[in-house]
Amino acid sequence: MKNSQTFEFKKIIPLLAVLLSGAFITILNQTLLATALPPIMKDLHVTESTVQWLQSIFMLVNGIMIPITAFLIGKFTTRKLFITAMSIFAFGTFLSAISPNFPVLLLGRVFQGAGAGIMMPLLQTIMFLLFPIEQRGKAMGMFGLVIAFAPAIGPSLSGYLVDHFAWKSVFYVVLPIALIIIIAAFFLLKNVTELTNPKMDYLSIVLSTLGFGGLLYGFSIAGNDGWLHLNVAVSIVVGAVSLLLFIQRQLKLDEPILEFRVFKYMVFTLATGLGMIVYASMIAGTVILPIFMQTMLGFNAFHSGLMLLPGAIVMGILNPVTGTLFDKYGAKWLLRTGFVILTVTTFMFANLSEEISFTYLAVLNAVRILGISLVMMPSTTLGLNQLPNHLITHGTAMNNTFRQIAGAIGTAVLVAITITAAIDDGSVAGAIRGVNVAFHVAGYIAFFGLLLSFTIRDSKRSKSSEDINGASHWN
Repeated sequence: MKNSQTFEFKKIIPLLAVLLSGAFITILNQTLLATALPPIMKDLHVTESTVQWLQSIFMLVNGIMIPITAFLIGKFTTRKLFITAMSIFAFGTFLSAISPNFPVLLLGRVFQGAGAGIMMPLLQTIMFLLFPIEQRGKAMGMFGLVIAFAPAIGPSLSGYLVDHFAWKSVFYVVLPIALIIIIAAFFLLKNVTELTNPKMDYLSIVLSTLGFGGLLYGFSIAGNDGWLHLNVAVSIVVGAVSLLLFIQRQLKLDEPILEFRVFKYMVFTLATGLGMIVYASMIAGTVILPIFMQTMLGFNAFHSGLMLLPGAIVMGILNPVTGTLFDKYGAKWLLRTGFVILTVTTFMFANLSEEISFTYLAVLNAVRILGISLVMMPSTTLGLNQLPNHLITHGTAMNNTFRQIAGAIGTAVLVAITITAAIDDGSVAGAIRGVNVAFHVAGYIAFFGLLLSFTIRDSKRSKSSEDINGASHWN
């Protein structure tokens, strides 16, 4: 179905319900394991550096699949692609639920991440095809509520389940919902996207997987093996070389998987970098803080998830607010204010102790997320506004990919620092030292982001929202 052919809203309500339900259940899994990680560590006898892979691999596969989905949307019908993506996600959920050991559980997360990575750009493309330009803001508002609400309830839901049942219950709750969505899609979903039969460059897929995967693996095992270990160095070098070859190949292809020429636009490059910093800060915090609360302070899983909830709600509420402020005032002061808040609160987290209270952690995290919210959406919109219309789709794919990779690598690095900086004397204070050092490093990274934000001079938008909505099919 072409862009000009739109459904009446009443007729597409069942279609939207299926699509948004699929998005909700897949996005939920990005934070659903946050408070379940300590019980998994105990049950499967793995370290913090190893268990964080359950979060990192989901985001890494997600990031790899986002650009590939552009090819898949042109190759397969809407129904076939949606049902396949949900089936892959459901299979990964089932595999995780029955996993007897950590490798099988990790493989299940790979399948979950692959299904979720297809789902997000597919849904956004369908939303843009179904709604005319003047209604797309409202449509994406519905989508925005879903992507804000799902991560908000993830840690609390998993915390409740883990406290009352085994950690595998997290997957057993998700599995029947995924199966119901697949059945509903079979009967209700219509073909919306147009088949263009594009060509896929498989060497690019191999190089990007080796590049991003090698870097993530190297940073992750550094927590156990040490930063100077041969395996760490080899993994990072292989990853860096593969990524360099991947970039060079994309610049030579007529139809690249990722269009790196968008980085010729300096404001887009800066804005993407700022978005990577805040996304890595947010994801790493959702991993480190629950581990700190459960393994060092003795809180249960539900309370550690509840601690994250106010911050997630703040982000959900602020998403439309920051959009309005951006339209009125531009990005410059939003970015600077956000990074000031993020920097100060991150350094405050670098002074944790055994006497710290639940209320202090919840309030400080909520304020920290407020700062992240002031940066995340404005930085994305500012960057895309600098691109000509024919590069918007490439810019959004690039932005999303690098944001997911930053979250994955940022989590791996900070967890590795948490482990290596801890004093191994058996005391709680010695373990907390590793957490404080990790937040110190995160604070300096946030401060670097603050300095970068001062290079943004022009606070005005260069394109109307209609230009962006009309050109961008990805987010």
